[in-house]
Amino acid sequence: MRSIRPSSATRRPRAAARAGFPVPAAVALVSALLLTATACESGAGAGGEPAASASAAEDGHGAIRIPDHLRDKLAEHGIDVDKWRDGAWKNWDRDDWLREAQDFVNPIIENLWNPDRMRDAEEPGREVDTGDLSGDRGVSDPEPAPVRARPVPPAYHETAATAGKVFFDSPAGSKVCSATVVRDPARPGKSNLVWTAGHCVHAGRKGGWYRNIAFVPSYNDAARPAAELQSAGEEEIAPYGVWWGDWVKTSAQWIEQGGATGGEGAPYDFAVLHVTPEEGAGGRSLEETVGAALPVDFAAPAVRRVRSVTATGYPAAAPYDGQTMYRCQGRPGRLSVGASDPTMYRIGCTMTGGSSGGGWVATGSDGRPALISNTSIGPVGAGWLAGPRLGEEAEDVYRAVSEKFAGR
Repeated sequence: MRSIRPSSATRRPRAAARAGFPVPAAVALVSALLLTATACESGAGAGGEPAASASAAEDGHGAIRIPDHLRDKLAEHGIDVDKWRDGAWKNWDRDDWLREAQDFVNPIIENLWNPDRMRDAEEPGREVDTGDLSGDRGVSDPEPAPVRARPVPPAYHETAATAGKVFFDSPAGSKVCSATVVRDPARPGKSNLVWTAGHCVHAGRKGGWYRNIAFVPSYNDAARPAAELQSAGEEEIAPYGVWWGDWVKTSAQWIEQGGATGGEGAPYDFAVLHVTPEEGAGGRSLEETVGAALPVDFAAPAVRRVRSVTATGYPAAAPYDGQTMYRCQGRPGRLSVGASDPTMYRIGCTMTGGSSGGGWVATGSDGRPALISNTSIGPVGAGWLAGPRLGEEAEDVYRAVSEKFAGR
């Protein structure tokens, strides 16, 4: 569900922490549904080491860095990097809002995501009512009873090392979602891959790619209350640094079908980011920096064979404030939003917008913890969460991003 306030996090990554597995945040299914996070579509991306830089901007933002493989793409779309850094990225005119999978660009603007901006980022809302599901001829189980979300014990790098926040800018302002560090089959032990919801990176059929997309692992690691974060420094809010998406991919179905309301595109609402540190990470990958990465299970059992899943995220809509991590655990049921679409997982959970994109973890086909879904939609009033069952389309997105950076 999207309801996340953007915050800035420009912190230098610290030494790797102990491994920990994030739990997926459940989405509540009620008469009105919320799609967690912002819309995401079939992937696009950008990878490689930053190469070009521009002078610091007058507004306090640092230099802009451009990964090698993005240089030609910026020129192709007529983007002036200095103007982009100084605020041209705020131009959301339809003709200038890049939409297609191959059009993704995300120049790194140093210090853009500072603590104040990160703290103020809002959840991306997406409301749905029962009328939006009227065409459903698939199988849905009875609506689950709400399960109270429980706070994740700090320090997060010890209890949920792979969990964090995704920040991005949209036409409606700075937004925030939740996300999970996942393994990279092409770089065992050195992954730079992050899993989130498609609507956290792309607006769907009526929009394009969001901008200034960045991941902050273990955001507010010590679980400080919002009042204390008003004066918190970067090391407290983003202890493992800010990692910018240099390539992002989502499903073609999300790009073509994803909507701002209802369950449209929800069964394909997933995305994979390849990230690079805003500041030097000492040559370490994201996985090495946080000390963990989850495998993704694309052969997870059918809904009724999954005994328990744990959803993790940073709920931002009331009664939560988006500054601390929560999780829900329960046995999933089935939710069908369309006769021709895959059945989704659904669990009772009181997490709200902002938890969108957060990982759902269960025992994988090999008997070990694995990511099997992510939070996608839920009702406006909270109570349950739903997430896509990851299959062939999701695996294609995942492997495409991995293979793009294989050998680098």
